[in-house]
Amino acid sequence: MSIWWSLHLRREAASVPLARRLLIGTMETAGVDPDISFDLSVALSEACANAVEHGGDDAPDGSSEAYRVTAYLDGELCRIEVADTGPGFPASAPGRPAAAARPASDDAEDGRGLCLIRELADHVHIGSTPGRSGAVVSFDKILKWREGTPLVAV
Repeated sequence: MSIWWSLHLRREAASVPLARRLLIGTMETAGVDPDISFDLSVALSEACANAVEHGGDDAPDGSSEAYRVTAYLDGELCRIEVADTGPGFPASAPGRPAAAARPASDDAEDGRGLCLIRELADHVHIGSTPGRSGAVVSFDKILKWREGTPLVAV
């Protein structure tokens, strides 16, 4: 079984739960184990929240730029990508990790999203979009299925 969808969302807080609900609904319909669905939905929420907060400047008319969410459920793997048009992640200096790789300090009120994504997913790639500005956060996870799921390819 293979399912694919892509959304272009405005950089507004209301877009985050929309993307999360679509992912949860897709995985529930496909028969993905609820624990896996929850982990991926939290990771997606963090990636979307980063795109909303850091993903670009507001347009002169006051509207927000868009960001893109793409999800693939293909066989035993779910891959999710969130791409924005913001400044991207700063390049790391030799011998120093990029800002995206450093954990937040204990007293920080934010900055834990990327670390949380790394904990919830099996593989994470954080980088910039080739040929243009913007950040790309992609992550994947091996899927587990509810027992008796009719859509699972055997």
